[in-house]
Amino acid sequence: MSIIDKAGTFKLGDRTINRLGYGAMQLAGPGVFGPPKDRKAALDVLRAAVAAGVNHIDTSDFYGPHVTNEIIREALHPYPDSLAIVTKVGARRGADGSWLPAASPEELVRAVHDNLRNLRLDVLDVVNFRAMLDPHHPVDGSLEAQLTTLADLRRRGLIKHVGLSNVTLGQVEEGRKICDIACIQNLYNLAHRADDAMIDELAADGIAYVPFFPLGGFSPLQSATLSGVAAELGATPMQVALAWLLRRSPNVLLIPGTSSVTHLRENIAAAELELPSAAISALDTIAKT
Repeated sequence: MSIIDKAGTFKLGDRTINRLGYGAMQLAGPGVFGPPKDRKAALDVLRAAVAAGVNHIDTSDFYGPHVTNEIIREALHPYPDSLAIVTKVGARRGADGSWLPAASPEELVRAVHDNLRNLRLDVLDVVNFRAMLDPHHPVDGSLEAQLTTLADLRRRGLIKHVGLSNVTLGQVEEGRKICDIACIQNLYNLAHRADDAMIDELAADGIAYVPFFPLGGFSPLQSATLSGVAAELGATPMQVALAWLLRRSPNVLLIPGTSSVTHLRENIAAAELELPSAAISALDTIAKT
């Protein structure tokens, strides 16, 4: 058994994948805009991830834009049959690197074709619609028009499965009436636990929950409690944060990102980190303080 196997597996669409995956956002330049400082390092980390058993890569053509998908294609195409590549639509980048909504039917169709072309795929495994009613957190509002467009693209054979990102539970319920929802991708980590109830509800229905910014994102998690638990266990704070997420619920799929092979290996090592009950109790206080 490899290290990554110890994290377990869960179903994503029609695939059973390892729960510890990889997020490609950090392969682009600063602010997820423009090319990386070291393209060879970006290629190396992708190849190392797949060699270590990662079979779930999360990306989007608006990372860069186009940059991460082009690097994934260069590093890994032709792709292993076991590899699930999940992408996102619903946003675009301004000339200044700003994040802007792109949710009209025409924009969504164009984005799906951009992802297909830049990844060099005939069909996309999963396409998440990234709601941008508020770019920073979920806001209630109907997503019927966008999901109807993606459901049509699924019927046409361009995508296999539809997911949602940055959404409320009400939007999830609305979406499930329009088409099957393969996964939900929202902000969630040790310090941000607004989706606790959603995770449990999705788990009961066998739907994957994929926390973005599992390590805090642009502002990494910082907590004296987290650091103390990590020191006691001889692990890094980020390994402890990932191990806590893996223990949180069996439907949680992780996509920590990094542009470093060393950090990639540290993240994967979280799969074999055991958290004693006292550590879990301490970690559970972080979001409440």
